[in-house]
Amino acid sequence: MIDLKFLRENPDTVRASQRTRGEDPGLVDALLDADASRRAAVLAGDNARAEQKALGKKVGKASPEERPALLDGAKELAAKVKELEAEQNAAQEALERAHMALSNVVQEGAPAGGEDDFVTLETVGDLPTFDFEPKDHLTLGESLGLIDMERGAKVSGARFYFLTGYGALLQLGLLQLAAQKATANGFTMMIPPVLVRPEIMRGTGFLGQHADEVYHLEDDDLYLVGTSEVPLAGYHSGEILDLSGGPKRYAGWSSCFRREAGSYGKDTRGIIRVHQFDKVEMFVYCKPEDATAEHQRLLVWEREMLAAIDVPYRVIDVAGGDLGSSAARKFDCEAWVPTQERYRELTSTSNCTTFQARRLGVRYRDENGKPQTAATLNGTLATTRWLVALLENHQQADGTVKVPPALVPFVGREVLEPVG
Repeated sequence: MIDLKFLRENPDTVRASQRTRGEDPGLVDALLDADASRRAAVLAGDNARAEQKALGKKVGKASPEERPALLDGAKELAAKVKELEAEQNAAQEALERAHMALSNVVQEGAPAGGEDDFVTLETVGDLPTFDFEPKDHLTLGESLGLIDMERGAKVSGARFYFLTGYGALLQLGLLQLAAQKATANGFTMMIPPVLVRPEIMRGTGFLGQHADEVYHLEDDDLYLVGTSEVPLAGYHSGEILDLSGGPKRYAGWSSCFRREAGSYGKDTRGIIRVHQFDKVEMFVYCKPEDATAEHQRLLVWEREMLAAIDVPYRVIDVAGGDLGSSAARKFDCEAWVPTQERYRELTSTSNCTTFQARRLGVRYRDENGKPQTAATLNGTLATTRWLVALLENHQQADGTVKVPPALVPFVGREVLEPVG
């Protein structure tokens, strides 16, 4: 959630942010009204309690003749205090609802608009040219014995799959390479739980407009995570961190689960859009003033991973309407997929400023020892979808696929050959 003090002092900035997102700027005024009502209710309650305390002292000092009238007044005042406390609680609940409804303030410079209104910041690498008809990743994956969609559907339904043989080793290699790069850059590796409590899922902003993407286990009231960003954001919930030595950096290796609601008919072929995949995700806690620079570092580390698998890609500045509620700025790296003749997202890094940490109660002490809200950031280092770009860009005319040199030690082969 956003800083209420910032909202009171800069309502036009927040309204402009809402317009950049394509969201209702009226939510700003609704929150301002709820904030004013809650503060008025708190003041009324405090005044009534002070009056009640003063009357209590009078009763203690009153003569026997004065006491009955004072006790009657105290009784009426107690009823009034109880009523005002109920009003205060209602005002607090209304404030929290209005507060949770408002998305993070978009960082200055982010483009306005929706999914197609991104700005391309850089294009890296030459697009491959083939003197043969290139195969898509699924055809390659099946012929090389890497991917089994048919049995995945038999076992679990549509959008599930098996990675088999060298397909499994390719994914493990990607994730292991990502883990090595993360630890070399000061990240603490984590294997987090993939089931989280509602307050953690809500705190990260995933139970808002994208709640239909999340798997919920009703009997346990737990949620399956769509990214290890969620448990890593909750890792320090309710804590005061020591950030005097710089940011705290974690890298989570986990399976991720997404319902893909609303994607009916999209990317049904292969492993581009599936219900379960594995990922190594970077997550950072830092001081707010360090967040923008840290965001650029995350992007650099993502680009180093893409360079290691040698695929052409572009970096885009994601438009406000495609940021999600928590992010103030987001950069995606999209790799070229030859058979689709288009770029597809492989990595995403978001600066969530203080939005998630304020919801989750994550703070640090400033130079004066005063607790302040931390900032959080996240970014992808490798995920199952990378296999799509890897296979298609490194295929050869004879149906084989070259393994990028960085992955050969993990896979054990330089070339993957058709099976059977």
